[in-house]
Amino acid sequence: MKNTAVNTTSFVSTFVSGTVSAAAIVFTALVGSVQVFAQGDAAAGAEKITVCLACHGSDGNMSTLPNVPKIGGQTEKYLLKQMHDIKTGVRAAPLMTGMLNALNDQDMADVAAYYASQPLAQGAAEPEKVALGETLYRAGIAEIGAAACSACHSPNGEGLSSAGYPALSGQDPAYTELQLKAFRSGMRNNDDAEVMRSIAARLSDEEIAALASYVSGLR
Repeated sequence: MKNTAVNTTSFVSTFVSGTVSAAAIVFTALVGSVQVFAQGDAAAGAEKITVCLACHGSDGNMSTLPNVPKIGGQTEKYLLKQMHDIKTGVRAAPLMTGMLNALNDQDMADVAAYYASQPLAQGAAEPEKVALGETLYRAGIAEIGAAACSACHSPNGEGLSSAGYPALSGQDPAYTELQLKAFRSGMRNNDDAEVMRSIAARLSDEEIAALASYVSGLR
């Protein structure tokens, strides 16, 4: 079955319903947990990505491996936090072991700025997963206390750069699914205030797969 790009224009007007309060709750939980990093320079970062090229490519979106994310266009604060967490061992990422050792804080900030300046990847959702994925992304599931994903990741999946919330649009569904399951099991635990762990813990395999597919096709 042909995959589908998800146009968000018709949904933006409904974004405020039920999601503003969710965003406020998440923001409140994260107050005091914001980290301050060096200011990055994208031009300088272009000269420092040699260690990244084999897996991510020059635009950040080369990978087709389920455990290697597409990082082109990703929000800068999110990228930088992940690099710091991986380098310090807060986030386990076996393929990244040792890859950041030669980069100092300014180097990582520059690399993050460079990849954030690249275009987001474009993906497509599987049509049969759109209905469930859309419901979860835009409304959440009130009965189980799962907030709408769009509250933090934006209606079009581009994330919220100022807060360091990641873009999901265009991400490889296999990677998104892998990360949601890692949050659910607790294997990944570098989310501020346990926000992602608390939400993913409420989701079934079917719901995670639908979400992962849906966000890939967001525009």
